[in-house]
Amino acid sequence: MPTPIPFPIDPTDALSYLDAFIRLVRILREECPWDVKQTHASISHLLIEEAYETVDAIAAGDDAELSKELGDILLHVVMHSVMAEQRGAFDLRTVIDNEFKKLVNRHPHIFADATAVTEDAVLQNWERLKMNEGRTSVLDGVPRALPAALRAQRVQEKAANVGFDWKDRRDVWAKVDEEIAELKHEIDTNNIEGTRREFGDVFFALVNAARHEGVIAEDSMHSTTNEFMRRFQHIERRAIEAGKDLHTMTLEEMDAYWDEAKGKGL
Repeated sequence: MPTPIPFPIDPTDALSYLDAFIRLVRILREECPWDVKQTHASISHLLIEEAYETVDAIAAGDDAELSKELGDILLHVVMHSVMAEQRGAFDLRTVIDNEFKKLVNRHPHIFADATAVTEDAVLQNWERLKMNEGRTSVLDGVPRALPAALRAQRVQEKAANVGFDWKDRRDVWAKVDEEIAELKHEIDTNNIEGTRREFGDVFFALVNAARHEGVIAEDSMHSTTNEFMRRFQHIERRAIEAGKDLHTMTLEEMDAYWDEAKGKGL
């Protein structure tokens, strides 16, 4: 006999929906062979995938897709909470209570008598409060699994929030030039390890420059990569139309199609 679906008791109440959703996940964890087998570790990569799909929906300005992807993220939050509940660690109420208290504590300029009239002041207070919560470094909490450019920018932002930052944008760009010069030196001397290291220094300096220009380096790189893909795929389409093989085409021929793609705004 089929298990009854745990519909919300009050369809007009968001909390009723959340309660029904939690009951639904509990049922899946008890009765679905796939869900029963899962652990925190086995589905952790899927949480990252759902986060990226949510970002894609935001970038596309697709509200319908965004609502679906946020639902998928909610599923992971509830699923991990139910898993923890089943092993007696914590439940969703604990998750929400912890976050509730953290948000109140980190906004003393709203819920207490602290003052923060600018965005920078809020961020500085935020980092100071996190240190008071027991962290040993302002850089604690930056996940190692973040994409490299995003991780670099988050590290730089956290250091900047405690005053470790260039004050003059000209110094930022001078550092970029300095790192590029050092990279060229390592390349000219055929120092493989030095070249690897200096490439990293150049990337890090460029991410820092992007931050000072108000640009999220990760987003900028994604945008450029997407643009490259669109234009290269145009070359592939035009080659097929012309009955040509990319492997035998000259660079000049491909460049002509590339310029054609640029002219089309691709």
